[in-house]
Amino acid sequence: MQTGTILIVDDNKSVLTSLELLLEREFEKIETVSDPNKIFSILDEFIIDLVILDMNFSVGFNTGNEGLFWLQRIHEIRPELPVIMLTAYGDIDLAVKSLKSGAADFVLKPWNNDNLIKKIRTTLQEAKHKLPANSIKGVSEPGMIIGHSPAMMKIIRLVTKVAKTDANILIFGENGTGKEVLAREIHRLSLRSQYEMFNIDMGSISETLFESELFGHEKGAFTDAHESRIGKFEAANGSTLFLDEIGNLSLGLQAKLLVALQNREITRLGSNKKIPIDIRLIAATNRNLLEMVKQAHFREDLFYRINTIQIEIPPLRHRKEDIATFAEYFS
Repeated sequence: MQTGTILIVDDNKSVLTSLELLLEREFEKIETVSDPNKIFSILDEFIIDLVILDMNFSVGFNTGNEGLFWLQRIHEIRPELPVIMLTAYGDIDLAVKSLKSGAADFVLKPWNNDNLIKKIRTTLQEAKHKLPANSIKGVSEPGMIIGHSPAMMKIIRLVTKVAKTDANILIFGENGTGKEVLAREIHRLSLRSQYEMFNIDMGSISETLFESELFGHEKGAFTDAHESRIGKFEAANGSTLFLDEIGNLSLGLQAKLLVALQNREITRLGSNKKIPIDIRLIAATNRNLLEMVKQAHFREDLFYRINTIQIEIPPLRHRKEDIATFAEYFS
């Protein structure tokens, strides 16, 4: 059993009971309140190590503003106290907003018990070894994000918050701005970093090889399929898959990619067996996907599937402070 006291704040009594029964087997002490106004009396009475906070407390209202309000109030009193937000599946945008407002992580309802416990353990561990904010560096060691301009420091702060979530990330940026470097840094800081990140350039893959490259194939599936081969989705199972230049995909290939992401399973060419996949997706593009959606050149449902969190890397001409560092990194 792990030491530490966890406070759960949710107006739904069944949620409180379920979480209490689950977590009391794993952690030293659990406190629960259904009224967020009682948070501060609990913080005065007990040494709380982590808070699990619901995003909404008023019936019929799902703005998430209440959760963000209480998150801010908690951090006014205990700025170092980690808070994990609870949110419904359809409120991912709110969860991302909470990360930007200082939450340590978020959990979607209905939650996966093992994943929730893992997130709590990780958050508690990180809180013990948390570095002061001014210790974050722009770059200097291999694997770090390249740059120390205000724009890049803002990106670094966002990345340190979202890397440990499993949210899909879409990176925008011109060619040569370091999109793949950023993707590798997100993976390095993630809970999947013990496994290799796999990447594939969507701009160079042909229509005929798309399914074989991403989903794999069985022996004899097509003329040159002399042996069975796994695709990038299977190879990246449990890890991160980076899809570069995703804006280059045709509408037909976009549909196939969407099905795999929605169902979280793939089928190799030449087989009927469905294979479950567990990946964290990072996609990148130098194109304006939102404009492509408006012009019906990119699927809207795929756009929102891959765009849980959006990061835009400014071109080097807008952050001249980074040019020397960038040149040194690639020299």
